[in-house]
Amino acid sequence: MTLYDCADTDQRAQGIAAAASAARSGRLVVMPTDTVYGIGADAFDSAAVAALLAAKRRGRDMPVGVLVGSWHTIEGLVVAVPDAAHELIRAFWPGALSLVVRQAPSLQWDLGDARGTVMLRMPLHPVAIELLREVGPMAVSSANTSGQPPAVDAAEAHRQLGDLVDVYLDAGPSAQQAASTIVDLTAATPRILRVGPVSAEAIGTVLGMAPAELTA
Repeated sequence: MTLYDCADTDQRAQGIAAAASAARSGRLVVMPTDTVYGIGADAFDSAAVAALLAAKRRGRDMPVGVLVGSWHTIEGLVVAVPDAAHELIRAFWPGALSLVVRQAPSLQWDLGDARGTVMLRMPLHPVAIELLREVGPMAVSSANTSGQPPAVDAAEAHRQLGDLVDVYLDAGPSAQQAASTIVDLTAATPRILRVGPVSAEAIGTVLGMAPAELTA
């Protein structure tokens, strides 16, 4: 296990290179995001995703979301990008909004029992974006063991996950210190599954819906 202080320019470069190498080799990394710290793996490495779930002591019934490093990446990951997704991406990405959409059936990945869906987000954090652009889409979940609070700094992530993770990227405390808002776009009407930093009012304004319609 190695921890890199991303406030130091040299350590940040070394850390991102080490984390990218680890992810490509099927190992786990801890990365900062704008919401909370995440434990991540190459999204297309099923064994690594299984190791991620095991590290969190979490079952396949709670599939792992995917972080991307650019808006355009999602085009190859979904059946079709719904109009609502386009509008929300323009308004809130990069940022603290996760979108559940229908995944492209051709994708060779196993994120858990996702039933043909995938949860996508582009985080608002320079270290996360740099790593994602090196590795590609990463399966990322909050850096904690199941039932414990999500880690909002690298020290707390290490306390919970220890040597199960190869590389820790420390970029100081998370800005939001709260998990992302989740919107499900797989049905006819968008629905908020988890309230977070992006409010129902803000989402409703973009989609032309009342907040009560989104949370019903």
